[in-house]
Amino acid sequence: MDFILSLITFLPLLGAAIITLFVQGSDKQASENAKRVSLVTSLFVFFLSIFLLSQFDTRESGFQFLEEFLWLGFFNYKLGVDGLSMSLLVLTASIMPIVFLSSWGVNKRVKEFLIAFLILETLMIGVFVSLDLFLFYVFFEAGLIPMFLIIGIWGGKDRVFASFKFFLYTLLGSILMLIAMIVMWDLSGTTDITKLLEFNFDYKPIYVMGIYLPAGIQSLLWLAFFASFAVKLPMFPLHTWLPDAHVQAPTAGSVVLAAILLKMGGYGFLRFSVPMFYEASLYFQNFVFFISIIAIVYTSLIALAQTDMKKLIAYSSVAHMGFVTIGIFSFNQQGLDGAVFQMISHGFISAGLFLVVGVIYDRTGSREISSFGGLINAMPSYAFVFMIFTLGNIGLPGTSGFVGEFLTLLGLFKENSAYAVIATIGVILSACYALYLYKRMMFGELVKESLKRISDVSIREKLCLYPLVILVILLGLYPNIALNVFSPTLNILIEGLE
Repeated sequence: MDFILSLITFLPLLGAAIITLFVQGSDKQASENAKRVSLVTSLFVFFLSIFLLSQFDTRESGFQFLEEFLWLGFFNYKLGVDGLSMSLLVLTASIMPIVFLSSWGVNKRVKEFLIAFLILETLMIGVFVSLDLFLFYVFFEAGLIPMFLIIGIWGGKDRVFASFKFFLYTLLGSILMLIAMIVMWDLSGTTDITKLLEFNFDYKPIYVMGIYLPAGIQSLLWLAFFASFAVKLPMFPLHTWLPDAHVQAPTAGSVVLAAILLKMGGYGFLRFSVPMFYEASLYFQNFVFFISIIAIVYTSLIALAQTDMKKLIAYSSVAHMGFVTIGIFSFNQQGLDGAVFQMISHGFISAGLFLVVGVIYDRTGSREISSFGGLINAMPSYAFVFMIFTLGNIGLPGTSGFVGEFLTLLGLFKENSAYAVIATIGVILSACYALYLYKRMMFGELVKESLKRISDVSIREKLCLYPLVILVILLGLYPNIALNVFSPTLNILIEGLE
């Protein structure tokens, strides 16, 4: 148990090394072996994360399974998990085996494709378990590289434009965060996140370029972190890279992007912005509410106008991340619980939605909604799983989507009832675009000859989709499965803010 977090974090790198060193050649057999190695590695990580969860003390709100030592004489290597990071670690470990299984049909530079995802898995897990400021930054920033390659090499016809747009947006925001981290280290004399959570950064009022900032240096640090996390989430108006990245990315890339990478922004707000710079967070609260509500309503309206399935789901993700930010900045138990639950729920639902788009794209080569209709007649199993993810996406009671949205809206209502009423419009709009998509694709007569011969979901595709269906329903009916893990951590955060 002493080094279990390091084992979970770096095991995917071992899988990547095995593929690089021992899987030789580029023929079909070598590709199959590489796929088996990547899948088995991700399954090992998943089972280790479940074991770690079984040993996690939900009554303890602090960090557990701590690992710490100096590396290279000055670099502080420190890992640990609390309820928040434990939840997102399990989410990551749960999604990755599905990602590798869904990629079984990839036939272009297969080994490189799998190695990129294995490296990305290590970097994503590292973000959630790091307890040193610069170690966090290394994992956070390095994750751009494999995702940039995944979109740029295995993406669609405009993949180069989309990959550079994704890279530049997120890189520019992260540079500001790095500057803020250096300032924090200079002021506090430490990069240990656990110590920085107890450090009081100066909040004496200051004027900067004629602007009055009541929280002083806190406000400047908050804005620097906000630039990075707002792009990663993404928040309006910094969201424009996401639809392009989703449309051009391969199915597995879209799944990872929506299910895990976006959650790093919400995690950053909860790990850094709110607990370390609370006065500044309070000062900018209404600003965050305002742009979050614009995101919920505006991107939902844009989703209604989409003709491409992937773009519709991408804009839907921006809207749902708006609920995450209003929950976080409500600064109450219901809002924070709802925000984290929404991140977990959206991880499973968005993964399912992008997978069902991938299923139909693999068969027809099209993502245009107008190309389909009456699919329920030829693909009943496909229609069933699509229906579950659609209902979860609109927040139907009994699905995980309802719990997250209800709690975040409840938290917002306690802070500002007017904002809550406007945000609720987003729930109505999500039902409009999601059900409109489902109706046009599934119902009616199957008139197109090419669709009459289409095959239903295969056994491999069911192995990818059915676990997500079960999780969406299970968390909707028994939300305490997740709430019991992260709620005590968030409760301590609330007490600290008070």
